[in-house]
Amino acid sequence: MIKFFKNFRKDEDGAVTVDWVVLTAAVVALGIGALSLIQTSTDTLATDIGASIDGGATSGNVTNYDNTGT
Repeated sequence: MIKFFKNFRKDEDGAVTVDWVVLTAAVVALGIGALSLIQTSTDTLATDIGASIDGGATSGNVTNYDNTGT
């Protein structure tokens, strides 16, 4: 039994798995953070475009997104 624990302590196969789990969790967290930032901007843009298509904005501040200067 003591030999089993000594081998278990020296074995490093699990360390690689832990590294991959931590790396994957970090990538997922960054993705969720980026998605939440993008979602807010796209909701605002969609609302402004919908108001422009309807013929008038209720807030009165529709942004010109085509950059033509008009």
